[in-house]
This record gives sequence, C-alpha cells and structure tokens, in this order.
Amino acid sequence: MGVGDANAAGFIHGGTIMKLVDEAAGLAAIRHGHSRVVTAGVDRMTFLVPVNIGDLVTFRSRVNAVWRSSMEVGVRVEAENPRTGEIRHTNSAYLTMVALDADGRPTAVPPLETTSPDDERREREAQLRRRNRLAEREAVRADRAAKGEDYG
Repeated sequence: MGVGDANAAGFIHGGTIMKLVDEAAGLAAIRHGHSRVVTAGVDRMTFLVPVNIGDLVTFRSRVNAVWRSSMEVGVRVEAENPRTGEIRHTNSAYLTMVALDADGRPTAVPPLETTSPDDERREREAQLRRRNRLAEREAVRADRAAKGEDYG
C-alpha cells in the first residue's frame, strides 16, 4: 500500500480496504456463479488493526453460502510487513453478492458443495447471519407498521 492510500497518521484509509474487499468478494462470486455480480450488502466489516504504508496486503475470499441468486462471500485481509515478514490479520468482512443475467436481472447460481468441516461451519454461520438479517428487517418493518410509518 502506498502513500496515496494513506491518511495523515500513515494508516491506509478504511475506504480503500473496503473497495478492495468488495472487489475480492466479487471475484469469488463471479468464479462460483459464472456470471456478473453486484454487491447487495455488507453484513459486517471488522477493522482489527491498521494497515500501514508499505505493507503487502492479501485478500482471501470464498463463497460461504449460496441461496437462489445470492451468495455470502467472506473476505479475510492480511497485511505483511515485507521487511520483517510479520503477517497480521487486519480485517474480516461478509458481503452478499447477487448474480445477474445478461439483462441485469437476478439469476440462479449453482449450489455450494461443502467438502470439509470448515466449509460446513462457514455455511452454517452464513445461514445464521442471513436469518439474523431477515429477522432484523422484519422487526424494523413491524415496528414502523405499528407506528403507521412507511418502510422505504
């Protein structure tokens, strides 16, 4: 990461990391769905430690769960100090990506094949995050409806 990516304190802007996380998630989703994708949401973006100027940054992305046209993609960000070789886990994120057909409409994607206990754990946790998102959305709608407010 270079000086142009940093703030006055010498740390890489969170927005720069977020953009690269989105790109890494998109690539994993494209590879799985064999179609173009859009970002539908970011469930969580956790900043653990800063990324410094000069760090080599690695983004590891993988599809955690698949529904009809959407997928949860987890991204792990690691920064390496090239002088010392120290590697730090700096960020984690979960994004929902939606596959699109040639007309820009959501399209079905292949199911996810889980082949290891780690894959099964990732899918189980992704399903839990999805249930929590849907429950929260329904609770907000119900609260606004009870107060006569529009849900927009």
